[in-house]
Amino acid sequence: MSTCPIDTKVIRPIRFVAGQCQMLDQRLLPAEEVWYSYKTYQEIAEAIRTMVVRGAPAIGVAAAIGAWFGARDIETESSWEFFQQFEKICAVLLATRPTAVNLSWALERMKHFTESNLDRSVLELKIGLEFEALAITQEDEQANRQMGQYGEPLLADGARVLTHCNAGALATAGYGTALGVIRAAVEAGKKISVIADETRPFLQGARLTAWELQKDNIPVTLICDNMAGYLMSKGEIDCVIVGADRIAANGDVANKIGTYTVAVLAKEHNIPFYVAAPVSTIDLSLSDGSLIPIEERDGREMTHIKDIQLAPEGINIRNPAFDVTPHRLVTAIITEHGVVAGDYLAGLSQVVNRS
Repeated sequence: MSTCPIDTKVIRPIRFVAGQCQMLDQRLLPAEEVWYSYKTYQEIAEAIRTMVVRGAPAIGVAAAIGAWFGARDIETESSWEFFQQFEKICAVLLATRPTAVNLSWALERMKHFTESNLDRSVLELKIGLEFEALAITQEDEQANRQMGQYGEPLLADGARVLTHCNAGALATAGYGTALGVIRAAVEAGKKISVIADETRPFLQGARLTAWELQKDNIPVTLICDNMAGYLMSKGEIDCVIVGADRIAANGDVANKIGTYTVAVLAKEHNIPFYVAAPVSTIDLSLSDGSLIPIEERDGREMTHIKDIQLAPEGINIRNPAFDVTPHRLVTAIITEHGVVAGDYLAGLSQVVNRS
């Protein structure tokens, strides 16, 4: 891994240069804009695990690239032996983050390509996996832009939109899911302002959402997580839009910890609560949100901000990275194949099967 300069006119957290993968280190934003160059799947796995790259769609893209990089380094003439080694590479990448289903979705797509083409030479498989990884990357940004077109009619001109965590360009291959809908509304000529809550403990709202909205000159106001209810009670929030890391078949949504709290507040104040996510985030194999695995992260994220200690030494810590919002609190789910509301079981199945 090495640092590298890069053009940042368009926000895309993952890029390719000279056969290497470059990623913006999102842990350092907004104070520093540092890009790293990765050459191996092990380096990319570590970047996913340590949250250099984060956000469900971006994790899926990174995993696909990691799988491709691992594949190109396999030395064998046997397609079957190649597939066996490739499965081990995918297993390493899969173990990095448990909640975001895009990770397993992307790796399953890469494995399916390989297993379906074992009659080809190893060289052909390597070339095919390169095209597959690049297709996953390109399709993600295209899906985000399509999501924006479906979602922007839900945002009225002048809307004040609350977001939780970062579901923008930084969390995807580009443009964003929740922030993609906001970007599309702005591009349609609507005057939209964003209220970004800080999103403890990793502060994705404060560090990332605020940073990229400022980059795009979209008005944004930062609040603490515990201020949302107050602003809702004062009529200062018109709707909520968030992303998702996994959506169960019944419409239950796993997203960054604190999303459930915001959804409950929105329901109490009769404020629409929208979720924007690609169909790759929908997991029809899980009947409801209780089956979604919830990642517990290092307690140091709670007790420290960088090297500054905030809590007593030795204190007990709980640090679940995600929570599940029941579908009854979700007004609509926006995908690249349309908006689903009401009967999520039927609607989500339809949009998945259209992909």
